[in-house]
Amino acid sequence: MKNPWKTRSSRIAYDNPWIQITHREVITPAGTDGIYGVVHFKNIAIGVVPLDEALNTWLVGQYRYTLDEYSWEIPEGGCPLGSGPLEAAKRELAEETGIHAARWTKILGLHTSNSVTDEAGLVFVAQGLSFGEAEPEETEELAVRKLPFAEALEMVFNGQITDVLSQVALMRVGFMLAQGGL
Repeated sequence: MKNPWKTRSSRIAYDNPWIQITHREVITPAGTDGIYGVVHFKNIAIGVVPLDEALNTWLVGQYRYTLDEYSWEIPEGGCPLGSGPLEAAKRELAEETGIHAARWTKILGLHTSNSVTDEAGLVFVAQGLSFGEAEPEETEELAVRKLPFAEALEMVFNGQITDVLSQVALMRVGFMLAQGGL
């Protein structure tokens, strides 16, 4: 389909190593003048669902500054644009949990909030697990929790997991397991 929006002007309103925000003067699909703010992410969001033979998984808990609350999530992080997402997934899983995996399956791609941002995300399932020491970044104070996959999925449905990447990833894995996949 043809783009019904017309951009009259665009200027950078804010820029840091992770995001860039542009202010745009636009003509809307209705033909009226308007404005649009676009948040450009300089990384792809990467998520990993580690899954062992007994169908256990691991969640990472941390305090999220932006929400001012504690959050349980799948292991996740960023992959700089133009870099290898699988390598980033391997790095994030090892860094946050100390887990390494022999088998990796990409299970989905998504856009996190496409009304205001271009952020894309990719999710992998990690299997054939081995364990070492976690090495979180200095800005991370993490709790790592091993639990049955079914319990993690229940945390999505009862509202304990609100992170969208984690929700979609766990629901997708649940669907794939129910269909006999993985």
